[in-house]
Amino acid sequence: MPHRSKKHTGRRGDSGRRASGWLYGHHAVMAALANPDRRAARLVIAAKTQDLPPTSDIEPEHLSREALEALLPPGAVHQGIALQADPLPDWPIEEICDRAEARETALVVVLDQVTDPHNIGAVLRSAAVFGALSVVIQDRNAPEATGAMAKSASGALETVPLVRVTNLVRALDKLKRAGFWCVGLDADASVVLGALQPAAKRVLILGAEGAGMRRLTKETCDELARIDGRGSISSLNVSNAAAVALYALSRD
Repeated sequence: MPHRSKKHTGRRGDSGRRASGWLYGHHAVMAALANPDRRAARLVIAAKTQDLPPTSDIEPEHLSREALEALLPPGAVHQGIALQADPLPDWPIEEICDRAEARETALVVVLDQVTDPHNIGAVLRSAAVFGALSVVIQDRNAPEATGAMAKSASGALETVPLVRVTNLVRALDKLKRAGFWCVGLDADASVVLGALQPAAKRVLILGAEGAGMRRLTKETCDELARIDGRGSISSLNVSNAAAVALYALSRD
C-alpha cells in the first residue's frame, strides 16, 4: 500500500474541497476499505452475506438492490456493494521521483490526453499487475477518479498513485532528471518495443486513441517504439496497448 513520504507534502489546492463520491463493485470497495488513505462515509450492501475485510470499521447499511442502485449512476455494475468516500489525496510528481530514488528499477506510465475513465482504470490495473510506480495524467480534461474508473481499476486505484499534473512535458523533464528514460509508444516508430536496450528506470508514454501523443510530448521522449503486431488488425486500444507494453518492459 503506498504511503506518502514526509519529503513532499504539496497537494492541489482544491483537493480537500472535492465532493465525496460512490465507489462500487467488490474489488474497488474492498481495496478502498483497506486503504488507510481513504476516508469512508457510508457503506451500503444489498446482501447480508457480503464479506467485509477484518480491518473495516464502518458499519454497513443493508438496502434492497433497487435502493442501492438509486444511489449510483445508471448502469453501474455494483455487485451488491457500494462505498461513499472522499477522494484520495493528490500525489505530487516530485514524490514519485523521490520514491524512485530508493529503487534499483522503476516504471512509470504517462497518459497523454486519455480521457475515458474506463481506459484509465484499465491502465491502472495493468500498472498494478506489472509493478509500475504510478500512472500520470494531465489534469486538464482528465476525468475525476469516480466509481467508473475505480471499477475498471479493480482495486488498483488504491495502490497505484494516480498523479495529476498541469503540464506533461514539465513532468517528463522532472522524471528525466530523476534518472528515467522516456519511451513513447508510436505505431509509426522504426524500433520494436522488444528490441529496446534495457534501462533501469523507464517512463512509458501513451497517447489518446486516434490522435496519439501530442507533438511536444513526442519530442520530449528519449525514444519511440512500436508494438510488433502481426495479425490482421494493426492497432490496439490504449488500455490493451499499455498492458502489452508494460509486460514487454517489465521483462527487461
